[in-house]
Amino acid sequence: MIVVTGATGNVGRELVRVLSAAGERVTATSRGVSERDVPKEVRAVRADLTDAGSLRPALDGARALFLQNGGASAPLISPRDILDAAKAGGVERVVLLSSQGVVTRPESASHGRLARGIEDTVRDSGLDWTLLRPGGFHSNAFAWAEPVRAHRTVSAPFGDVGLPTVDPADIAEVGAAALREDGHTGRIYELTGPAATTPRQRVRALADAIGEPVRFVEQTRKEAREQMLAFLPEPVADTTLDILGDPTPRERRISPDVERVLGRAPRDFAQWARRNAAAFR
Repeated sequence: MIVVTGATGNVGRELVRVLSAAGERVTATSRGVSERDVPKEVRAVRADLTDAGSLRPALDGARALFLQNGGASAPLISPRDILDAAKAGGVERVVLLSSQGVVTRPESASHGRLARGIEDTVRDSGLDWTLLRPGGFHSNAFAWAEPVRAHRTVSAPFGDVGLPTVDPADIAEVGAAALREDGHTGRIYELTGPAATTPRQRVRALADAIGEPVRFVEQTRKEAREQMLAFLPEPVADTTLDILGDPTPRERRISPDVERVLGRAPRDFAQWARRNAAAFR
C-alpha cells in the first residue's frame, strides 16, 4: 500500500489518481479528505501533518509514503515523528515533495532553511528516500480564476519576468515513478516546465484556452505585497516577490529531470490552461 499525504492538493490529488490507475492500493490522507474526493477503490483517511498520531491509522501496513513538506506558510512541525510512525507502520520508501528554494534561497527562513531541515530529517530516517524539488506551479494561476470569470482581467506583478513553472501532474507522475519503481533511491529531482513563461504570456495562454480576450494589468510590487499579506506571512510574501521579480539563474534554469524520469518532455503552461479552462470560464 502507498500512503499519499496532501491528497486533496494539486499534486496529491493527481498522484492518487495515477497510482490508483496503475493498480496500486492507495490510502489518501489530508485534513478534510472524504470518499467523495478519491477514486472508489482508494481508502480515504483524515489526518493532519502537524499531528503524527493522526497519521498512524493510515500508515499501518504501508510500504511507501508520499510526504509533503507543508509549504513555506505551513511547514511540518514534527517530520521525525511522522517518519518514525511511518517506519513503525512498515514503510520502507519515502518520496518527499520539497522545494527548489533549498538550493536557490538557502538563507531564506521561509523557503530554504525550513525545507532543508525537513529534507535532512528524511535523509537521516533510515528509509529509502527520493527528494522532489519543484519550482513554481502552473496551477498558481488558479488564483486568477475568479477575476478572469468575473471581469476577464488578471492583475499581477513583474509582467515580463519569466519562470519555468511546472505542471503538478508532471510532479505527480515523477512521484509515482519514485514510489513504484526501483532506481530512484537517493535521487534529487529538480522539476520545472519546458520553458520560462511570463505572467503576460500565461494570461495570453489562458485567453486562448477559454476563447475570449483577457486583459493583463501589471501591479507594482507594493500592490502585490499588500494583496499577498492577506493570506501569507510577511517573510513568505517578501521572498515570493523576490523570486517572481528577480529570480536567480538557478530559478530560471530549465531542468531535464521530468524528461529523464518520464521519458517525455514536461507539459507547458498552455497545455495546463487548456486542461483547466473550465475553471476560468
